[in-house]
Amino acid sequence: MDAMSLPDADAVIARARLGDPVALEALYRAYSTPVYNLSRRICRTTEDAEDILQETFFEVCRSIRNYRGDGSIWGWIRSVASSKALMRLRRNKYRDTDELNDEIAPARGASTALRMDLESAMDRLTDTARAVVWLHDVEGYTHEEIANQMGKTVSFSKSQLARAHTRLRNYLGEEALA
Repeated sequence: MDAMSLPDADAVIARARLGDPVALEALYRAYSTPVYNLSRRICRTTEDAEDILQETFFEVCRSIRNYRGDGSIWGWIRSVASSKALMRLRRNKYRDTDELNDEIAPARGASTALRMDLESAMDRLTDTARAVVWLHDVEGYTHEEIANQMGKTVSFSKSQLARAHTRLRNYLGEEALA
């Protein structure tokens, strides 16, 4: 099931709100891969990403009745997942790892070498800088949303992003991000 095209999403959400396990499983199947990928990018390790995936869907099952339907269900689940990942960053110190995420396919048109260089460069960023880059540049969060989730100011988010972009340019060479 494709995460962005949950068949009959309104009916599935309505049934999930009533606690229907089949509907809750449909939500899990539709959104578990993007939640895992988001978590993996923010937290680096597969173990943390798996924990965040589990925590996210426990929260979704527990709180689906509170989903108001103002935005997309994916937007709500993504917000829960990114919040869980950021809480994990605050709570834990991460070990350095050379592990790359082989589960995420390379972007269309991107060479494997550039993808590996970018992943290596992203791994060299601090946890906070990497999270801000991922949330802003890839997930499309605004600086206001990032600041709110991290308990920081908007200027903190903007400065972290600017510094991270500078470091990434240095790591990759100017042509990679031009």
